[in-house]
Amino acid sequence: MIGNVGVGGANPIRVQSMITCDTMDTEMSIQQTMELAAAGCEIVRITAPTVKDARNLEHIAKGLRERGCDVPIVADIHFKPEAAMEAAKWVDKVRINPGNYADSKKFVVREYSDEQYAAELGRIRERFSPLVELCKKRGIAMRIGTNHGSLSDRIMNRYGDTPLGMVESALEFARIARDLNYHAFIFSMKSSNPKVMIAAYRLLVARLNEEGPDWNYPIHLGVTEAGEGEDARIKSAIGIGSLLADGIGDTIRVSLTEDSIHEIPVAKALVAMIQKTPNAEHPAPNIELSFDPFSYQRRATETIAVARVDDHGQTVRLGGEELIRVVVGQANFNKIAHKIDKLGDYKPEIVYENANIVEVDPRDERAILRLNKGVEARLVTAKGDVDLPVIAAFRLLAARLDARHPILLKDVLQNQKRETENRKEESDFLETLLIASTNIGSLLCDGVGDAILVQGEEAPGQALRLSYNILQAAGSRIFKTDYVACPSCGRTLFNLQTTTAKIKAATLHLKGVKIAIMGCIVNGPGEMADADFGYVGGAPGKVNLYVGKTAVKFNIPEADAVDRLQDLIREHGKWVEPAPADTVLV
Repeated sequence: MIGNVGVGGANPIRVQSMITCDTMDTEMSIQQTMELAAAGCEIVRITAPTVKDARNLEHIAKGLRERGCDVPIVADIHFKPEAAMEAAKWVDKVRINPGNYADSKKFVVREYSDEQYAAELGRIRERFSPLVELCKKRGIAMRIGTNHGSLSDRIMNRYGDTPLGMVESALEFARIARDLNYHAFIFSMKSSNPKVMIAAYRLLVARLNEEGPDWNYPIHLGVTEAGEGEDARIKSAIGIGSLLADGIGDTIRVSLTEDSIHEIPVAKALVAMIQKTPNAEHPAPNIELSFDPFSYQRRATETIAVARVDDHGQTVRLGGEELIRVVVGQANFNKIAHKIDKLGDYKPEIVYENANIVEVDPRDERAILRLNKGVEARLVTAKGDVDLPVIAAFRLLAARLDARHPILLKDVLQNQKRETENRKEESDFLETLLIASTNIGSLLCDGVGDAILVQGEEAPGQALRLSYNILQAAGSRIFKTDYVACPSCGRTLFNLQTTTAKIKAATLHLKGVKIAIMGCIVNGPGEMADADFGYVGGAPGKVNLYVGKTAVKFNIPEADAVDRLQDLIREHGKWVEPAPADTVLV
């Protein structure tokens, strides 16, 4: 129970968010919390970076209850156990990050002997146990929330910057809680990289199953630093939607670099989408997966050539190490053929009807056997009338089909497309986006898929944009600048929305460059490990710039920081001048 809201078990999947104002602004904190609750947010998180902030949670909670708002309040704690102890007096739940809470993180590389490792754990137990006892005494909950970017030195040196390290970090704290007979806790494994996030949660669930039936604790899902706009919604759907589709997750937050009120409709739509997955009552045969669910590796196929969109004898290669290709239907291609040279990065590459694609029911063992006995590798996809959920259908196809055959992924099958069209309204693009991102993105993160076809969206420009953006968000094909941007909260040291807009305006043309934009350093430089450059709040009005996860420029005035970021990109040879605006927006 989080206050009066049950999480896990037979309870519905709960939606939560976080207010963005300064925790010391009591009135604004109350107002933003009530706005979130009115929008359907069931649990509200508030940052408590200092003891002073934590103490003010008493006044925020009191003000909310006096105004008739009983939404549960969660204190977000990172570096200060003292702040956690104060916050736990006033809230319904405390969130701690094992990598930041009572653990060492100086980015020191050293070997820990078993005795040294045990000594570190003993020190953590000493610091963590008082909070556990207080939460148990008050009957409040806790989230043990690991972030990929903020693993401790001890974990990093033993397990590396890996999903396994994330899981083991959380389990260490859970064992301390269990030793003290405290069980009211939830796990989370958050990352800005959907592949890492999915692997970490799957590994967590597997580890909990190994530990025994009394380790079935609820799980909170979230893609941290997803960013803003369409890209953030796609990335969130890939990470959260794919796990929900596999039955993992009891509560979710969609983290957007936008006003947090905008997170709620996306989260609610994700939950609703999972609840009404078409044909989910038709089980797939229970066979062994063709991929390792705990680590990413692209399915190995032969490389084949298929006709390009122009169908003038030219071909495009796919499968093997080739790019994952974007396919369109003939009808949609006809609508955009006259402007194809001006579509920029969103060009279709293959027309479905010209590509000699083999459609099969993955349950049809005879059809699969004929393909597997054939001499040539073929591009294969699932038939449109298969009455299986999309993810199950393509996983089954990948398991039964010889690995040499490339696979074309679809966002919806034809029978499901018709069902969607029956309830289609102009405002339903969000639903289309979430379905396509969850189904295609999940399979891409499984390593399955050599080409993709979005057919749930009829507008050809939107379908193409969605196709490429899903590939980018899944890390499967980088064709534009990539941004890791954290959501706003009370810790941020600059306006994330306006700053992100400025950085994008200056760098949006840098294809393949990855830039992290972080309001503070709470989630750790590790979250920027695969970013080329980082723009991080260091102090009020001051910015630190990073190359990878190494800070290289300090205390830059915010007014100069975007220019200095551009200079840093130039210094490292990744700057190009923007091309003339001669493409058509789709």
